[in-house]
Amino acid sequence: MNKIPKMMRSWQMSAIGREQLHLNDVPVPQPPPGQVLVKVNAVALNYRDKMVIETGRGLPLGFPFTPGSDLSGEVISTGENVKHLSIGDRVISTFTPDWTDGLRPGTGRTPAYRTLGGFYPGVLAEYVAMPEKWLVKAPKTLNDAEASTLPCAGVTAWFALVERARVHAGNTVLIPSTGGVALFGLQIAKANGAEVIISGRPENEQRAIALGADHFIDKKREDWLEAVYELTADRGANHVLEVIGGPHLAKAVQAVAVGGHICQIGALEGFELSAPAMPLMLKDVTIHGIGTGSRKALENLVRAVDRKAIKPVIDTVYEFIDLFSALDHLDRGPFGKIVVKVA
Repeated sequence: MNKIPKMMRSWQMSAIGREQLHLNDVPVPQPPPGQVLVKVNAVALNYRDKMVIETGRGLPLGFPFTPGSDLSGEVISTGENVKHLSIGDRVISTFTPDWTDGLRPGTGRTPAYRTLGGFYPGVLAEYVAMPEKWLVKAPKTLNDAEASTLPCAGVTAWFALVERARVHAGNTVLIPSTGGVALFGLQIAKANGAEVIISGRPENEQRAIALGADHFIDKKREDWLEAVYELTADRGANHVLEVIGGPHLAKAVQAVAVGGHICQIGALEGFELSAPAMPLMLKDVTIHGIGTGSRKALENLVRAVDRKAIKPVIDTVYEFIDLFSALDHLDRGPFGKIVVKVA
């Protein structure tokens, strides 16, 4: 075991805004009782990270604030009373640390949004100390870059399709994207025996088909909805992984089958959703609001990844010092995930 250094590099915001984000030298934290020190090897980025950095998203950030939520790393030190993790364990973070299982915390008045890198300090640092219950053992079949993509994108697709919509063999799943959550959804749906329709930019068609997509629709086709109906013999899709949001929900409502499920996840086109009421009611559609998933769901996903040979799709891996280039790549719309290599 290498000696733990006294100092480390950590990306920190002194205020809201990209110009306020700097790579600083700070002391390596010491894990108090119940916590472990993790040597961070990789951090997967989400579009949300970019939004937190640039706008704060109205969250109660305490400065200096470290962004980022999805790490893969190794436990190198433990505080007292740590019971479930040991030095040398490979681990990944949980996106919503307070959500262990069952219903998400919060009330009707105040839904909970206590996440890493959005309420709690994030993980874009060489070392982090956190409670052991905030970490899950990493899949044995994935490397660090791949494993880092599970805490948000992976578990979101898993929780939506498997633990809420209950996708199964014979279903048709429509996914109108080729981003991180979308491509996890593709692989998870196929692993559960479903037929998958992917919609995206035409240059991504062959890569989507190679990953297992049964059909591909150019997202800018004027007859997009007709293409969905033709591929499903007018039935529509049993499940729609709605990762776009805003007015795009209207297309999902029109494309979904009678008795179908829409998993509302993304907000790339806005947080104000809109959809026609008549098809929503007449088709008896269930809309699931998905805000990632619980720790238990992440553990379930880890087991599925190892047993079903699910491999996360990574567009590009950036060096730690190249965080701004990685954030720019998020704007361009990656095919799969963007990962920052820390060690």
